[in-house]
Amino acid sequence: MESECLTPEWASQPCLMGIDEAGRGPMVYGCMYCPISYQSSLASLHFADSKTLKEEKREELYESLKLDKSLGWAVDVIDPRELSAKMLAKNKTNLNEISHNSAMGLIKRVLDMGVLLTEAYLDTVGDPDKYRIKLSERFPSIKFVVSKKADSLFPIVSGASIVAKVTRDRALKEWLVEETGEDINRNFGSGYPGDPETKAWEADENEESGNGSSSKRQAKLSSFGFKTCEKRSEEIESSGKGRCKFLQARKIQQLTQF
Repeated sequence: MESECLTPEWASQPCLMGIDEAGRGPMVYGCMYCPISYQSSLASLHFADSKTLKEEKREELYESLKLDKSLGWAVDVIDPRELSAKMLAKNKTNLNEISHNSAMGLIKRVLDMGVLLTEAYLDTVGDPDKYRIKLSERFPSIKFVVSKKADSLFPIVSGASIVAKVTRDRALKEWLVEETGEDINRNFGSGYPGDPETKAWEADENEESGNGSSSKRQAKLSSFGFKTCEKRSEEIESSGKGRCKFLQARKIQQLTQF
């Protein structure tokens, strides 16, 4: 999915780009780009790290940036099944590499449209310096700034953060759960281990399973290469919560690998 204005009128001007991602399963990478001459106007658009904004405000900002002819945007939506397949394949691709490839794919896509990118700002994935060097080797004509909390520091990345988060929110709302025929609680948050909504959802699912291990539908709905459910299951297993007294007394552990 990308912006309707495939090749903007200002494409031949020096441009900057911001890139950020949202969530897991699906994982969405979003970018926003504009002429460097428009950079000073970005602050007046009130973009901010999408995680600090309510959903209604994110939607409002997203619709406004779509109407702004000085802005372009694009997204890469990575299906949870694709994440699982890559992370569990014989020759595994780790999450950092998947993230790097997605970001570089967005850069290449915009360059191929004829946009003259000269600067790019990214929220880091892994070591910032190593990531910056990797990007510079791939795209030597672009100056890269890779930083922690870039979505809070640079308005162009804040805009990309909104594009990514709104795209993911909408994808989840429209998501048909093919793996199960059950109604599920859809308040599962971002999928990150530290997300309070994700932690509460997993606690409810483990309680519903009744045996102290992840329920079938919880496993189905999680990206299998992602550690959230595994970590939660291990915590519950260690506590013995939900297990029969026979197993608790003998401290018999759940078998997860054969």
